[in-house]
Amino acid sequence: MGDAILAEECKANWLGESMDSFEFNKIAGAVLMTLLIVTVIGHIGNFLVPEPAEGAHSVLAVATPEGTAPTQQANAPAGPAEIGPMLAKANPTEGAKAAKVCQTCHNFEEGKGAKIGPDLYGVVGRKVAGKDNFQYSDGLKKLGGEWTFDELNKWLYEPGKLVPGTKMTFAGIKNDQQRADVIAYLNTLSDKPLPLPQ
Repeated sequence: MGDAILAEECKANWLGESMDSFEFNKIAGAVLMTLLIVTVIGHIGNFLVPEPAEGAHSVLAVATPEGTAPTQQANAPAGPAEIGPMLAKANPTEGAKAAKVCQTCHNFEEGKGAKIGPDLYGVVGRKVAGKDNFQYSDGLKKLGGEWTFDELNKWLYEPGKLVPGTKMTFAGIKNDQQRADVIAYLNTLSDKPLPLPQ
Protein backbone atom coordinates (compact mmCIF):
# COMPACT_ATOMS: atom_id res chain seq x y z
CA MET A 1 0.00 0.00 0.00
CA GLY A 2 2.87 2.35 0.88
CA ASP A 3 4.56 1.55 -2.43
CA ALA A 4 1.35 2.38 -4.31
CA ILE A 5 1.06 5.77 -2.57
CA LEU A 6 4.72 6.49 -3.27
CA ALA A 7 4.24 5.56 -6.93
CA GLU A 8 1.22 7.88 -7.18
CA GLU A 9 3.19 10.77 -5.62
CA CYS A 10 6.08 10.17 -8.03
CA LYS A 11 3.66 10.10 -10.96
CA ALA A 12 2.00 13.36 -9.78
CA ASN A 13 5.39 15.05 -9.33
CA TRP A 14 6.52 13.90 -12.78
CA LEU A 15 3.29 15.15 -14.38
CA GLY A 16 3.57 18.49 -12.53
CA GLU A 17 7.16 18.99 -13.66
CA SER A 18 6.36 18.01 -17.23
CA MET A 19 3.37 20.40 -17.24
CA ASP A 20 5.62 23.23 -15.97
CA SER A 21 8.21 22.55 -18.66
CA PHE A 22 5.42 22.23 -21.24
CA GLU A 23 4.10 25.72 -20.27
CA PHE A 24 7.62 27.13 -20.44
CA ASN A 25 8.13 25.59 -23.89
CA LYS A 26 4.86 27.14 -25.13
CA ILE A 27 5.88 30.60 -23.91
CA ALA A 28 9.40 30.31 -25.32
CA GLY A 29 8.00 29.09 -28.63
CA ALA A 30 5.59 32.05 -28.81
CA VAL A 31 8.40 34.54 -28.12
CA LEU A 32 10.65 32.96 -30.77
CA MET A 33 7.81 32.89 -33.31
CA THR A 34 7.11 36.60 -32.67
CA LEU A 35 10.78 37.49 -33.19
CA LEU A 36 10.85 35.44 -36.39
CA ILE A 37 7.73 37.17 -37.74
CA VAL A 38 9.10 40.65 -36.91
CA THR A 39 12.41 39.82 -38.62
CA VAL A 40 10.68 38.50 -41.74
CA ILE A 41 8.39 41.56 -41.93
CA GLY A 42 11.43 43.85 -41.57
CA HIS A 43 13.23 42.10 -44.45
CA ILE A 44 10.12 42.25 -46.64
CA GLY A 45 9.76 45.97 -45.86
CA ASN A 46 13.40 46.64 -46.74
CA PHE A 47 12.95 44.74 -49.99
CA LEU A 48 9.77 46.62 -50.96
CA VAL A 49 11.02 50.07 -49.85
CA PRO A 50 14.80 50.14 -50.20
CA GLU A 51 16.80 52.78 -48.36
CA PRO A 52 18.01 55.63 -50.57
CA ALA A 53 21.66 55.66 -51.55
CA GLU A 54 23.94 57.84 -49.45
CA GLY A 55 23.60 61.48 -50.45
CA ALA A 56 20.32 60.88 -52.30
CA HIS A 57 17.35 63.14 -51.56
CA SER A 58 13.69 62.31 -51.59
CA VAL A 59 12.19 64.37 -54.40
CA LEU A 60 8.60 64.71 -55.50
CA ALA A 61 8.44 65.82 -59.12
CA VAL A 62 5.66 68.27 -59.90
CA ALA A 63 4.64 68.79 -63.50
CA THR A 64 4.60 72.39 -64.66
CA PRO A 65 2.39 73.60 -67.49
CA GLU A 66 4.13 73.78 -70.85
CA GLY A 67 5.78 77.11 -71.52
CA THR A 68 6.25 78.02 -67.85
CA ALA A 69 9.49 77.84 -65.95
CA PRO A 70 9.53 76.03 -62.62
CA THR A 71 9.79 78.36 -59.64
CA GLN A 72 12.23 78.01 -56.79
CA GLN A 73 11.95 74.67 -55.02
CA ALA A 74 9.42 74.76 -52.20
CA ASN A 75 11.70 72.89 -49.82
CA ALA A 76 14.52 75.44 -50.10
CA PRO A 77 13.18 78.95 -49.44
CA ALA A 78 15.76 81.69 -49.81
CA GLY A 79 14.36 83.60 -46.87
CA PRO A 80 11.23 85.30 -45.62
CA ALA A 81 8.64 86.67 -48.00
CA GLU A 82 8.33 90.44 -48.30
CA ILE A 83 6.49 91.56 -45.17
CA GLY A 84 4.45 94.48 -46.59
CA PRO A 85 1.78 92.45 -48.43
CA MET A 86 1.56 90.04 -45.51
CA LEU A 87 1.12 92.84 -42.95
CA ALA A 88 -1.64 94.38 -45.08
CA LYS A 89 -3.78 91.31 -44.36
CA ALA A 90 -2.31 90.44 -40.95
CA ASN A 91 -4.52 89.46 -38.03
CA PRO A 92 -3.12 90.66 -34.67
CA THR A 93 -5.55 88.39 -32.78
CA GLU A 94 -4.09 85.33 -34.50
CA GLY A 95 -0.64 86.78 -33.87
CA ALA A 96 -1.38 86.99 -30.14
CA LYS A 97 -2.27 83.29 -30.12
CA ALA A 98 0.91 82.35 -32.00
CA ALA A 99 3.05 84.59 -29.77
CA LYS A 100 1.98 82.83 -26.55
CA VAL A 101 5.03 80.59 -26.89
CA CYS A 102 7.19 83.73 -26.63
CA GLN A 103 5.85 84.48 -23.14
CA THR A 104 8.10 81.75 -21.77
CA CYS A 105 11.07 84.09 -22.25
CA HIS A 106 9.57 87.56 -22.78
CA ASN A 107 7.16 89.90 -21.01
CA PHE A 108 4.57 91.66 -23.16
CA GLU A 109 3.27 94.14 -20.59
CA GLU A 110 4.66 97.62 -20.10
CA GLY A 111 7.03 97.93 -17.16
CA LYS A 112 7.22 94.20 -16.36
CA GLY A 113 10.91 94.01 -17.27
CA ALA A 114 13.01 91.25 -18.78
CA LYS A 115 12.74 87.52 -18.25
CA ILE A 116 15.24 85.28 -20.04
CA GLY A 117 14.85 87.67 -22.97
CA PRO A 118 14.09 91.42 -23.01
CA ASP A 119 10.51 92.65 -22.65
CA LEU A 120 8.71 93.12 -25.94
CA TYR A 121 6.43 96.03 -25.06
CA GLY A 122 7.22 98.74 -27.60
CA VAL A 123 9.64 96.55 -29.54
CA VAL A 124 8.40 97.67 -32.98
CA GLY A 125 10.40 100.80 -33.84
CA ARG A 126 12.74 100.36 -30.87
CA LYS A 127 16.51 100.42 -31.30
CA VAL A 128 17.97 96.91 -31.74
CA ALA A 129 19.55 95.80 -28.44
CA GLY A 130 18.09 99.00 -27.02
CA LYS A 131 17.01 98.00 -23.51
CA ASP A 132 19.57 99.25 -20.97
CA ASN A 133 18.63 96.65 -18.37
CA PHE A 134 19.34 93.62 -20.55
CA GLN A 135 22.63 91.97 -21.59
CA TYR A 136 22.35 91.29 -25.34
CA SER A 137 24.66 89.06 -27.36
CA ASP A 138 27.55 90.77 -29.15
CA GLY A 139 26.05 89.80 -32.52
CA LEU A 140 22.78 91.55 -31.75
CA LYS A 141 24.62 94.63 -30.51
CA LYS A 142 26.56 94.74 -33.81
CA LEU A 143 23.36 94.41 -35.87
CA GLY A 144 22.35 97.95 -34.99
CA GLY A 145 19.44 99.86 -36.47
CA GLU A 146 15.83 99.60 -35.35
CA TRP A 147 13.27 96.84 -35.14
CA THR A 148 11.37 97.83 -38.27
CA PHE A 149 8.72 95.56 -39.74
CA ASP A 150 11.26 94.31 -42.27
CA GLU A 151 13.97 93.69 -39.66
CA LEU A 152 11.53 91.85 -37.38
CA ASN A 153 10.45 89.78 -40.39
CA LYS A 154 14.03 88.62 -40.97
CA TRP A 155 14.65 88.11 -37.23
CA LEU A 156 11.52 86.06 -36.60
CA TYR A 157 12.07 84.01 -39.75
CA GLU A 158 15.36 82.61 -38.44
CA PRO A 159 17.10 84.47 -35.59
CA GLY A 160 20.30 82.41 -35.84
CA LYS A 161 20.65 83.26 -39.53
CA LEU A 162 20.28 87.01 -39.04
CA VAL A 163 22.53 87.05 -35.97
CA PRO A 164 24.87 84.04 -35.74
CA GLY A 165 25.64 83.25 -32.12
CA THR A 166 22.47 84.89 -30.78
CA LYS A 167 21.40 83.87 -27.28
CA MET A 168 17.86 83.39 -28.57
CA THR A 169 17.42 79.67 -29.23
CA PHE A 170 14.06 80.10 -30.98
CA ALA A 171 14.13 78.36 -34.39
CA GLY A 172 11.88 80.90 -36.07
CA ILE A 173 8.46 81.13 -37.73
CA LYS A 174 8.63 79.82 -41.29
CA ASN A 175 4.96 80.44 -42.13
CA ASP A 176 4.95 83.91 -43.72
CA GLN A 177 1.39 84.89 -42.76
CA GLN A 178 1.76 83.65 -39.19
CA ARG A 179 4.98 85.65 -38.86
CA ALA A 180 3.18 88.75 -40.17
CA ASP A 181 0.34 88.14 -37.68
CA VAL A 182 2.87 88.00 -34.83
CA ILE A 183 4.56 91.22 -36.00
CA ALA A 184 1.17 92.94 -36.27
CA TYR A 185 0.42 91.81 -32.71
CA LEU A 186 3.80 93.05 -31.42
CA ASN A 187 3.00 96.38 -33.03
CA THR A 188 -0.11 96.66 -30.83
CA LEU A 189 2.11 96.41 -27.72
CA SER A 190 2.85 100.12 -27.77
CA ASP A 191 1.54 103.50 -26.73
CA LYS A 192 1.95 104.55 -30.37
CA PRO A 193 1.60 101.57 -32.76
CA LEU A 194 3.07 102.19 -36.21
CA PRO A 195 0.66 102.25 -39.16
CA LEU A 196 0.60 98.92 -41.02
CA PRO A 197 1.00 98.86 -44.82
CA GLN A 198 -2.29 99.01 -46.71
